[in-house]
Amino acid sequence: MADSGITVLASGTLIQASAVDYLMLIIYFGFVVGIGLMAGRQVSESLDFFLSGRAMPAWVTGLAFISANLGAVEIMGMSASGAQFGMPTVHYFWIGAIPAMLFLGVVMMPFYYGSKVRSVPEFMARRFGPGAHLVNSISFAVAQLLIAGINLYLLGSIVHALLGWPLWLALIVAAAVVLSYITLGGLKAAIYNEVLQFFVIVAALLPLTLLGLHKVGGWSGLKQQITEAAGKGGAPSAAEQLNSWPGSALSGFDSSVLSVIGIVFGLGFVLSFGYWTTNFVEVQRAMASNSISAARKTPIIGAFPKMFIPFITILPGMLAAVLVHEIAKIKAGGTVPGGSSGHGVTYNDSLLLLMRDLLPNGLLGLAIAGLLAAFMAGMAANISAFNTVLSYDLWGDYLVKGRDDAYYLRVGRWATVGATIIAVFTAGLASNFSNIMNYLQTLFGFFNAPLFATFILGMFWKRMSPTAGWVGLVSGTLSAIVVAFLSENAFGSLSIGVIPVGGQGAAFLAAGVAFVVDVLLSVAVSLVTEPKPVSELRGLVYSETPKKDLVDEHEAGYPWYRRTLPLAGVALVMVIALNAAF
Repeated sequence: MADSGITVLASGTLIQASAVDYLMLIIYFGFVVGIGLMAGRQVSESLDFFLSGRAMPAWVTGLAFISANLGAVEIMGMSASGAQFGMPTVHYFWIGAIPAMLFLGVVMMPFYYGSKVRSVPEFMARRFGPGAHLVNSISFAVAQLLIAGINLYLLGSIVHALLGWPLWLALIVAAAVVLSYITLGGLKAAIYNEVLQFFVIVAALLPLTLLGLHKVGGWSGLKQQITEAAGKGGAPSAAEQLNSWPGSALSGFDSSVLSVIGIVFGLGFVLSFGYWTTNFVEVQRAMASNSISAARKTPIIGAFPKMFIPFITILPGMLAAVLVHEIAKIKAGGTVPGGSSGHGVTYNDSLLLLMRDLLPNGLLGLAIAGLLAAFMAGMAANISAFNTVLSYDLWGDYLVKGRDDAYYLRVGRWATVGATIIAVFTAGLASNFSNIMNYLQTLFGFFNAPLFATFILGMFWKRMSPTAGWVGLVSGTLSAIVVAFLSENAFGSLSIGVIPVGGQGAAFLAAGVAFVVDVLLSVAVSLVTEPKPVSELRGLVYSETPKKDLVDEHEAGYPWYRRTLPLAGVALVMVIALNAAF
């Protein structure tokens, strides 16, 4: 027995699984690798490997779109934030995701899909030229390697918690599984596995939520227990945990007004729109669909399950904060040895420990399979997007030009291997954060916020010049990095702390600064440099693109539930209702 009555399993593992649990895991992994083998037989050219031959129906790409995002960070990070902050974490979904997803489907996907580009950086090349293209390609590739490391770190943590293996060995084994099916089948294998993983994740986490609510006496019982434990050892007050606004504990701003501004502008606009509308990891799924109508509906279909994900991610975190002794202790300001990383229990362990305490054998195996599915989906999405950008946008455009299709297909497969190896090392960076969402939001501020500023200004202002494109991206990224390092604890001991905002509030602030700096410099540079000829802006700038190029002429004859705008309207009404209800 350890201190404070905390049980440490004799095997050194965090979770005690049975033979039935391991059997379920073996069956699941068999399906995963089998899908990779099956998809690999259909890969004959690079378009098949990188974009599934543009042959996927909307419901498949819609589920893959949301499953690619429902990775390690979404599951573990949101449950960690739920345990630490409570209800304000829903802002990542109902403000920080759904509006941007609908905007992507209605406004931006016609430009992506209609231009027939193979990646977001390629779109930037057509709009702004090689300068912005090179900057965007490099920044995107670096971001995917860092984020793949986050997913791999959490995936390895599960293996460590389950088997007691050293974390470095768990990372290598976990990476090998993802590498096998992505290398075999490319994006098609990733998408088919993401659809399977979506259902496995829901089947794994829904029983955990229901069992937890039953144990605490329902929602009212959970509120009562949170209220009783609130305020101890620096924990947020009950009002802060049980009300989504003003969300001061989440944002890091002491002022309620600044907190609301930070959440709405920093998260809801800059970070959210920057991620969902320009992140090739997500856009790639829609670009793999079989028509412009299917491409537009992909993020909108994904919005429906997305708005209910908080009930199986954030709610378990809130339950863990009152049901799991270790999480309750660290929330009250204490420390607990052990944890999935082996360096002490953190909020990232909330979901694992809740599973340990609530789930019987068999159901525990399903839940573990669900977590592994989530982590592999997220990492596979990062790797498949990375290999596309590296092969087409960096290798093919700047290093080795004009080779045959088979050559770039081989480059893509080798890029997959290289990215997986590098992710093993970037996983070490993620291990330094007790709440992984802080790290992730900081990275989004660096890479996605300035890209969104450049993208949206260039799409709606034809005067924006190619020079302004790359100047805005570079200046926005650098300004975000400076703000993050000047903030409190954004990068642990490396942070200077001049700006008295830390955690996710620092990420919101850095993203906001990056966006404003990018826009201001882009406008200033555009006014003194030569714009692109208007004749070359069709399909790239809204005012210069005929409306018929932005819609599927056959969609008007579809029933309402298969049309883009009515579907988006229903989703918007539903998310407004959820905001009002909670």
